[in-house]
Amino acid sequence: MKKFFITIFLLYITFLNNSYGEELIQNILYRNKISLNGQWEILVDLYDIGEHYEGGFYKIREIGERWERREYDFDKSDYLLVPGDWNTQREKLFLYEGSIWYHKDFLYRKKNKKRTFIYFGGANYKTDVWVNGEKVGTHVGGFSPFNFEVTDLLKNGKNDIVVRVNNGRRKDGVPALVTDWFNYGGITRDVYLVELPETFIQDYYLQLKKGKRDVIEGWVKLDGSNCSNSKVRIKIGELKIDKSFITNRNGFVKFELKAKPEMWSPQNPKLYKVVIESNDDRIFDYIGFRTIEVSGYDILLNGKSIFLRGICIHEEAPYNRGRAFSKEDAKVLLEWAKELNCNFVRLAHYPHNENMVRTAEEMGILVWEEIPVYWDIDFGNLNTLENAISQLKEIMSRDKNRANVILWSVANETPITKERMKFLTELIKVIKSNDDIRLVTAALHRFYNGNLMKIEDPLAEHLDVIGVNEYLGWYVGLPSKCDSVMWESPYNKPVIISEFGAGALYGYHGDELTRWSEEYQESVYKHNLEMLSKVDFIRGISPWILKDFRSPRRMLHGIQDFYNRKGIISENGQKKKAFYILKRFYDEIEKEWTD
Repeated sequence: MKKFFITIFLLYITFLNNSYGEELIQNILYRNKISLNGQWEILVDLYDIGEHYEGGFYKIREIGERWERREYDFDKSDYLLVPGDWNTQREKLFLYEGSIWYHKDFLYRKKNKKRTFIYFGGANYKTDVWVNGEKVGTHVGGFSPFNFEVTDLLKNGKNDIVVRVNNGRRKDGVPALVTDWFNYGGITRDVYLVELPETFIQDYYLQLKKGKRDVIEGWVKLDGSNCSNSKVRIKIGELKIDKSFITNRNGFVKFELKAKPEMWSPQNPKLYKVVIESNDDRIFDYIGFRTIEVSGYDILLNGKSIFLRGICIHEEAPYNRGRAFSKEDAKVLLEWAKELNCNFVRLAHYPHNENMVRTAEEMGILVWEEIPVYWDIDFGNLNTLENAISQLKEIMSRDKNRANVILWSVANETPITKERMKFLTELIKVIKSNDDIRLVTAALHRFYNGNLMKIEDPLAEHLDVIGVNEYLGWYVGLPSKCDSVMWESPYNKPVIISEFGAGALYGYHGDELTRWSEEYQESVYKHNLEMLSKVDFIRGISPWILKDFRSPRRMLHGIQDFYNRKGIISENGQKKKAFYILKRFYDEIEKEWTD
């Protein structure tokens, strides 16, 4: 009976995977593409009737005679900028949850022996796409990229794309109904038409072979009618590599390359230009090489124990503009992290845009990536599990060549239940079967018992690195409580304090016992950092959080005003006193771990 259930479950998963779209095209950044960013006309569809109303909003039809009736018209509608959330672009949409239809027309010239795909960097949460009146696909999940082939649907001349985005929260969703961040809706990341040869390089992977510093292992996957028995050429000029291989009948080839690259690290974020050629396709990328492993309490980067000096970041723009998406946004946020002397960021609580990850790699910042398995989601629901697996696979696919990504997180603050254990161990299996050069983690609940903090969670047995969220001085006791707390861990594994912190309104001052004052937050940081510096199994800290961010569950008038105030920088970029406490601590930690 058990085997039968597993078989049915796997078939179910396979079916749902196939129904959600197509394999992701790797490295859109360096592909031949046409931007569809800019103004898109919109229709707000509160009752979600547009798919069937008057034949469907996706059918762009002209009014032929003056007596004809039509109760919608994109040409006379409002517009939104893409990429961007709808909440901060229109005041009336600030708290809107539901469907909005986007429309854009464009001129296109079809090319012989070319294939065309439409690519979305992300849209929150459920997205349906039509091209010239024909549906091309559906995607579920608000923070990972997806694409659909539209070669046969495009025509010479004018073309229409219609996209319905629905950001409605669902009990069986990932995330579920309640979070502690703002539910931004819309097409929040770049949209492109991508032009590729008939047979093209669909995906690839190059990283150091596990346990080796002188062997790069990799693979290339082609897509198209001429993908079998095709020559694939790999060039890395700086390493004097120029090798060719032949794909199998499925267009796949695996290879190993002898080389001794410089190791990527925060001190030396070395990236190599890698060129891949096959048939009529040629693509390049900038890839770093490093090793990451654990040994007892230590996290070893390139064989050397490292302390992760981190900070958590939400994907909000630096100066109160809503969802972040651009390289410029990433640079500002990450430069603040560098000013703190961080070598590490936790990108919470969902996959951030690709600009953020690549910019961090260029700047020498290590990354914890996470999917939004957050709090109490529907752990017993197979649909929910499939959704989580899909989001996990998508972000692993996008960022598998990024040297700075060292941690995949499967969850944040989830309750200890049998259903949760089954759910999360399935996600861990997905990671372990697809990626053996990164570490698995999760941010576990706090474990308070008087003056004892003992890490006790059965999930910890399955993790490489244990993340712990603790809020001594904020949700438990006053800041001075930290002075008498002892820590215990039964696991011979490194621990990252994935969250601690306190709320403070920038510019509000009092003594260190005045809640919401900068001085209270400063005191929480002082006492926590002093306590954590004495715990021998801690190998990283990422306080909550870099900057204040929107959250509808934070309602205290005059203080929160729908912002989570735990940032050490305000939503307008003003640094609070705790910022300088953390910076001073990290300066000391850097010296200690360098000597």
